[in-house]
Amino acid sequence: MAATVRASDRRRTETPNATMTTLASPTLGATARLSLWAVEMPAGSRGPRHSFDSEQLWTVLEGEVSIIVGNDETTLGADDTVVLPAHIERQIEAAQTARLLVCGYGDAVVHASGEETPRGVPPWIA
Repeated sequence: MAATVRASDRRRTETPNATMTTLASPTLGATARLSLWAVEMPAGSRGPRHSFDSEQLWTVLEGEVSIIVGNDETTLGADDTVVLPAHIERQIEAAQTARLLVCGYGDAVVHASGEETPRGVPPWIA
């Protein structure tokens, strides 16, 4: 049987740089492993340098973001998608207010740059 996630069931997580809205995950909609979440970033906000132990897909719905992946930087606009590989540091900055759609694994562990201990699985993907 298909699982349905109603808009009223979504989880919102506020971070210093963005708002994450869980659309489906292993604990919301009972996916086997995948997570889908929306990201809203105000213009000028920038996330920390970090990596995940699995790949993610990021699609820009509105606005523009700059993404540093390893030592490479690229700018993405509406309808652009980037595949972020596992274990490579990345940092995302909103050049304009941006809305993004992200897909990844619901058990992905994040590692912040300069920290020895992993931060674990973020609540918006669990």
